[in-house]
Parts: sequence; structure tokens; C-alpha cells
Amino acid sequence: MSAPQDKADGCELPEELRRYYLDAMGVQVWDELYSHAVSTAETQVVEAAVVETAVTEAPVQEENIVHAEAVDSTPMPDVLSSSWPELQSMVQQCSQCDLHSSRTQVVFGAGNQNARLLLVGEAPKQDEEEQGMPFVGEAGDLLTAMLKAIDLQREDVYITNIVKCRPAENRHPQPAELDACHQYLHRQIALLQPKVIFAIGAMASQTLLKSSKNIGVLRGQAHNFEGIPLVASFHPAYLLRKPSEKRKAWQDLLQVKSLLVE
Repeated sequence: MSAPQDKADGCELPEELRRYYLDAMGVQVWDELYSHAVSTAETQVVEAAVVETAVTEAPVQEENIVHAEAVDSTPMPDVLSSSWPELQSMVQQCSQCDLHSSRTQVVFGAGNQNARLLLVGEAPKQDEEEQGMPFVGEAGDLLTAMLKAIDLQREDVYITNIVKCRPAENRHPQPAELDACHQYLHRQIALLQPKVIFAIGAMASQTLLKSSKNIGVLRGQAHNFEGIPLVASFHPAYLLRKPSEKRKAWQDLLQVKSLLVE
């Protein structure tokens, strides 16, 4: 390689000649050094940023995975496949209608979970909600006496209501409230598999039979609820107000006893 001719008039060498001499001495040109240094620095900055991102993001991703596994590992049972304890837990946590916001506790049901006779009332009253038991107080005492009249104790039967939470002012349940509890009652019946259902009062009878007929028309005959004989009768609270109807209620009880014997 021949040296470029020196055409400089002053002391400072032209750029082309300066590069020639530096290259001949094995000295790397400054702008190449600068370019290399900048490139190296930028690479180090990028690598540092990648490492920092990996360190800060890894724990977040790991936490999300653990959280997802924790949720999926404890699925809630379906109502249709629930056991007695699972069903009761689901009812206690239910918020499918507005009644949950005013309740103090649900009244799930009570009695023998292998009973041949299922008694279904309307909805918990205040004293029932306070004790968490269906049919207490005067009406409950009368129902106990009615069962004893056909040689049954309360612990021999299972008692529940079509609605598990108390409506305010002890009013009748609304359609939305009946719909919300519908699945729970049907699961109780499926688990119990009773031989006879005794529907107590107009609301319970009409709901189970999907009928708008009054209780005076529905009682006195055996109905069919999904293959299970169903007898409709007056509510004990009504009998306390109108004792003259106890004779008819006695006839309904005798029909229940007859079906149990069959």
C-alpha cells in the first residue's frame, strides 16, 4: 500500500494521510474505537434491561400460576350431584334472591335423612329463623301432635320448606324466591327418596303440584310428584285459627298413614 501524497500546506496532516500513518503503526482509528465502544455499551445496556425484566416479571408469572391452580383445585359441587353436607353448605351461602340480605340464618330442614315421609311447608317464620328449625312454636307443637296421632315422631320424618329464608313480615314467598330455592328442594327430595310427601298448606301444595287450585280442592286425594305419592293438607297455623277443619286434616293424615303402609 503506497502512502498518499502529502498535500498539506500547514502542520496538520490531511485526514487521508493521517489514517494511513495510524494504520501503518497498528493504531486503530479513533472513530472506529468510538463506534465499537458505543456498540458495546448499547449491548450491555440492552442485556442489563433484559436481565432486570426477567428478574422482576418472573415472580409475578409464578404467582399467577399458583393462584390459578388454587382456584381450580377446589371446585364447588353442582346442586344435582351434591351430598347432604354439600347441599346444606350451598344453601347457607346462597345469594340467588334478595332474601339473603335480610336473613339471620337459613332454615335448611331437620329430621331423619332416611325418612319415608317428607313434610314440606311454605317458608320459615320468625321463630323458625331464630332457632334454625322448621315448624316450631304453637304450629310446630300441633304438627308434632298430628304426627303422633299416626304413630310417628318428629325424628322419624324429615321436615323442610319450599323456601329456606324467611320473607320479611312473614309474607308469602315471591315467584323469584320460589325459583331460587326450587333446585334445593328438588335435590333434598332426590337425596331423601321418600315414600310419601305431605305438603302442608296452600303455598307448598300449589308449588309442588304446579297448580293454582285452592287447598280445599287439592286436599282429600293422592297426587303424584315425579312418581312419589303426595298428600296436600291444611297448615297447622290455619288449623289453630280454624279448629273446625281439624277433622279434614285428620282424614289427610289417615291417607298419609295408608300410603306409608302400602
